[in-house]
Amino acid sequence: MTDPYVPPQGPPATSLDPALFRHMGRERIFAMIADLYAELEQSELRPMFPEDMPAASRRSAAFFVQVMGGAPLYSELYGSPMMRRRHLPFAIDAHARRVWLECFDRVLENAEERYGMPADLMPQFKKFLRDFSAWMVNRA
Repeated sequence: MTDPYVPPQGPPATSLDPALFRHMGRERIFAMIADLYAELEQSELRPMFPEDMPAASRRSAAFFVQVMGGAPLYSELYGSPMMRRRHLPFAIDAHARRVWLECFDRVLENAEERYGMPADLMPQFKKFLRDFSAWMVNRA
């Protein structure tokens, strides 16, 4: 196997405003990510995900709880996130990134009402998603 593509911008900053977690809480973050995985299940990216989408959703939600200012849930349950390394087995290119972001955008359309996400923190969260997803790209 050839070396994977490495995005030039490097890893994203993971310091999101902890007010995200304070406003949303664990249950609403889990609900948001469950809704994301429902979108992903209907997308062309479905083959990249394990058969047990609810379990995958819970793992991802644990990561989001952690980066959104909650307890280090992902680290406690699964070890160090190392998300880029965990995603290397999957061919993630710019198109796959775009599809993932589009799925997340649909979920975030009513995030203030559905999940308690503060509208003033939405731009910061979307920037994190853009930066994070760019770092997951491993194929040019």
